[in-house]
Amino acid sequence: MAEPDKDDKMITRISCNGKEIILIGTAHVSKQSAQLVQDTIHEQNPDTVCVELCRTRLAALKDADRWKNMDIVKVIKEKKALLLFMNLLLASFQKKMADKFNIKPGQEMINAIAAAEKINALIVPADRDIQVTLSRVWRGMGVWEKLKLMASLVFSFGASDDIEEEDIEKMKQEDILQTLLADVKKTHPIIEKTLINERDRFLTEKIRSAPGEKIVAVVGAAHAPGIKKYLALNDVIDLDELNSVPPAGNTGKILKWLIPSLILLLFATGFLMEGKSAGSDMIWIWIAANGIFAGLGALLALAHPLTIISSIIAAPLTSLNPMIAAGWVSGLVEAFSRKPKVKDLEDIPNDIGSIKGFWRNNVTRILLVVVFTNLGSSIGTMTALPLMLKLIN
Repeated sequence: MAEPDKDDKMITRISCNGKEIILIGTAHVSKQSAQLVQDTIHEQNPDTVCVELCRTRLAALKDADRWKNMDIVKVIKEKKALLLFMNLLLASFQKKMADKFNIKPGQEMINAIAAAEKINALIVPADRDIQVTLSRVWRGMGVWEKLKLMASLVFSFGASDDIEEEDIEKMKQEDILQTLLADVKKTHPIIEKTLINERDRFLTEKIRSAPGEKIVAVVGAAHAPGIKKYLALNDVIDLDELNSVPPAGNTGKILKWLIPSLILLLFATGFLMEGKSAGSDMIWIWIAANGIFAGLGALLALAHPLTIISSIIAAPLTSLNPMIAAGWVSGLVEAFSRKPKVKDLEDIPNDIGSIKGFWRNNVTRILLVVVFTNLGSSIGTMTALPLMLKLIN
């Protein structure tokens, strides 16, 4: 049974399976929320404190020097550049708001951890790994949905500049990811399902199964209603299923091989049916469109001249090879041309707070190179195809 705490509407006391769960719904950039968390844990003296963090984010919150250990070349080779870029954009959004209102990002979680350690309570990271969440969103979207998602992330970069302190009250009802992707989630249910509903269930099960008779759970206010609902239902929740990453969709697999095959077929058709001149023109259109747009992408990322040249050369070839992306090539060239220094790694937390910082830092600029070059190459492919088809009578 759940009932609001008489002292604060952000706190709900729930009895579940013989345990007392004190659920605190917080705003991620609210001083009042951060203080409430600290005071509640001190007053209630729980056996366990559950926080809306996964193990990775909990370790990152405790380790201020985590960036120093990042190998950007390994990130690119493992094809994780886009996920890292999305993570940094999300962190940037939260940091800009926190800086604006003079509070450290995730302060309510920091307070929860410190208060729990002070009373020797067990700390349970109750959220799903952020990489799993983002991967499930990505795998659940089509090509155009993915493009819209990336555009939303990029264009919402400056959104926090328009947020006033009174808007924080509204944000107490939303997840930080939910706020950032507000426009996209309206038309793509996968955003709401994966970012909120699935995590509600995951958090519920982790909180419900946490050891101890008295548990304080600190979560974003957007998750509190769902957690209350699932705790009341007391249904079995399969964490393994929620932790799984669906295989890539068949559409993406087919297109990855279909487009290069179609391009090669067009080349052959041009030479065999339209003559040497038409075939040669198709090849030059392909090279020019892919090279120019990929080069422009690298240029927009303020890449090293060698990187820009490599993207122009690589894009026409990588676009015909489903196993290699132009951005991976240009990203590696950028990483070796402007090898990140320890200072770049140390400065990431500060540099992601501004657009200028993203372009200035050698690490984040490499990610921009990867993303923008791949985007340019994709635009080049879509531009070249209709122009090549026009050459066939």
